[in-house]
Amino acid sequence: MPAQTTAKRSTKKKAASSKSKKKTAVVRRVAQQQPTPERYKEIQQALAEKGYFHGSVDGVWGADSTEALKRFQREQNLEDDGKIGSLSLIALGLGPQQGPASSLPTRGTTPPAARDPVP
Repeated sequence: MPAQTTAKRSTKKKAASSKSKKKTAVVRRVAQQQPTPERYKEIQQALAEKGYFHGSVDGVWGADSTEALKRFQREQNLEDDGKIGSLSLIALGLGPQQGPASSLPTRGTTPPAARDPVP
């Protein structure tokens, strides 16, 4: 019988130690899509119109584009990292580009078909 008692004790210890382990949350980052050449052109054009980008608006994102974005970010009191983020896009007047769902009405608005007719 002592063998059974030892086995029961070790099982209880294992159960107790597994209960004391904390579960850690798994954080998954959604991969951000790289802008298309057309989107790069829009960003370059917006930077050019504001006087920051002096290169060719060709959709090729190079060092000149990055430096122009950094200067723009700095003057807008944004983090001047040269990365195309939503805050920079909003400040440029472009806003983040979204897929087909962007044509849906925003929260709190009524779609045109659901409005009451005017008497």
